Amino acid sequence: MLSVIIATQNSERALVHTLAMLVSASVAGVVRDVVVADAGSSDETGQIADVAGCTLLVSGAPLATRLQEAAGAARSAWLLFLRPGAMLEATWIEEAARFITDAERRGGMEIAAVFRPQPLLGRSIAAQALTLLREAVRRVPDPEQGLIISRTFYESLGRHRLQAGDPEADLLRRIGRSRLARLRSGITPFDSD
Repeated sequence: MLSVIIATQNSERALVHTLAMLVSASVAGVVRDVVVADAGSSDETGQIADVAGCTLLVSGAPLATRLQEAAGAARSAWLLFLRPGAMLEATWIEEAARFITDAERRGGMEIAAVFRPQPLLGRSIAAQALTLLREAVRRVPDPEQGLIISRTFYESLGRHRLQAGDPEADLLRRIGRSRLARLRSGITPFDSD
């Protein structure tokens, strides 16, 4: 159903967390494969991806190129772009499967989805409130919220653009609010502290 794409660079600790979170989705048949687009890490990122059974693509190319190549290597019709260390609430599996099934049933493949940002645990109430306020007023989601998109829609948008300063944010802007569903399942970024 989904191919997960994770761009890494010296991300061993963060990658372990995300790959562990994806195991239940793989068992449920929602995640078909994981492609790690590594920038030539000097830590154990590559070994972790290999041991976990991921497809590992190593390249010193810019981020946009690595993401394009990873999408090309993915085996599913739907792509899930995640940042290393991203942790999704357990409800994401059922919700993502329902989103994809509904989109395919309606023939509306030109829609994508992001997850609801979840404030980091242990942060002050003010910091958590600020995270939620930013999400409420933000016109375009942050790349840390992940992205579920059909391969056909991704291709029709021109994929991640090489000339963009931030190719992930640029892709979200080109999708636009009207074609971007916000799932209820939360996503928490990696906290290295």
